[in-house]
Amino acid sequence: MYYHLILTDNCNLCCTYCRGKAFTVDPLETCDIAVDEELPVDLDIDLADLYRFLGKDPDAVLTFYGGEPLLAADLVRELVRDAPVSALILHTNGTLLDRLEPATANRIDTILVSIDGPEELTDTHRGEGTFRRIIGNLRGLVGGGFSGELIARMTVTEDTDIVEAVRYLTANDEFSFPAVHWQMDANFWNDYSLRDYAAWAEESYNPGIRSLVAFWVETMCDEGRVLRWYPFIDPVEDMLLSRPSMLRCGCGHANYSIMTDGHIAPCPIMVGMKDYYAGHIATADPLRLPVMTVTGACTTCDIRDFCGGRCLYSNITNPWPEEGRRIVCGTVENLHSALSAALPEIRALIRDGSVRMEDFAHRKYNSCEIIP
Repeated sequence: MYYHLILTDNCNLCCTYCRGKAFTVDPLETCDIAVDEELPVDLDIDLADLYRFLGKDPDAVLTFYGGEPLLAADLVRELVRDAPVSALILHTNGTLLDRLEPATANRIDTILVSIDGPEELTDTHRGEGTFRRIIGNLRGLVGGGFSGELIARMTVTEDTDIVEAVRYLTANDEFSFPAVHWQMDANFWNDYSLRDYAAWAEESYNPGIRSLVAFWVETMCDEGRVLRWYPFIDPVEDMLLSRPSMLRCGCGHANYSIMTDGHIAPCPIMVGMKDYYAGHIATADPLRLPVMTVTGACTTCDIRDFCGGRCLYSNITNPWPEEGRRIVCGTVENLHSALSAALPEIRALIRDGSVRMEDFAHRKYNSCEIIP
């Protein structure tokens, strides 16, 4: 099982699609959802309880999450040293990676770094100088011997050219990422009426996804390698194996989140949503946590086994009107259509040995949401 551990709710950045939205968007009306307003800002648990909880799961994987978890770098060091887990993952904005010495950083199996593409795009949303700080820290990380998986974790919105941004992060003169994931800023905040999302999705994002799929397959043909673009490799591996999927992020069935007070939620975004808590680390059995699945229209969707429901949080809170939700679903349908059309050629490439089935293998539930 995978567990996000929220080390702090604080962050050293104020990104436009995250904390910055608090200044521009009205709060979502969630009067029917009970929220614990007394959660501590920083992790406030007995680590002995955490270790007993994790120790009951022989395959526990721990993901450091925030806020920005490296604001608690000393705690990260302690947990890396002492937590009884099979693997460690770090989800970070990358600006504080230099706080981890190689002896600690190199024990982490996967690091996801929030970066949106080229310098101008990244700095527009994350703050001036952020891109350069991240790149410098990544060079130091690799120079210090880090050999785990390094994933660029993008947020994409209306000024994102998805083709340019993904291909830039994959190959550029600054720092090329061996793996890329992206998530849309969509159906999360109460902001649909303030956006031009529909036009962007139709005119830019959906065509861009089709272009990226074509390039992905072209790279297999020309170079014999499968680019580790997570919204593609995870669904295609399952399609090749005829394997249906629940929520691809794993939330509520393979991936749970430990709040700063020790309560367990099905998703790291569902902070304080106490009606959905799955227990507390002091008393819960990690191998018997209740399973939570998406409801509503997702249950009758033709591509549910492909999508898995996209997002548990938005399925519960419904921050966008039906019109907006349908457009988001349309982007998933476009992704499914593009990958399905490419599948025969991918199968042929596997048959003739140009690529191998093993080239699509990856760690499941590694904090990539998968379906953008």
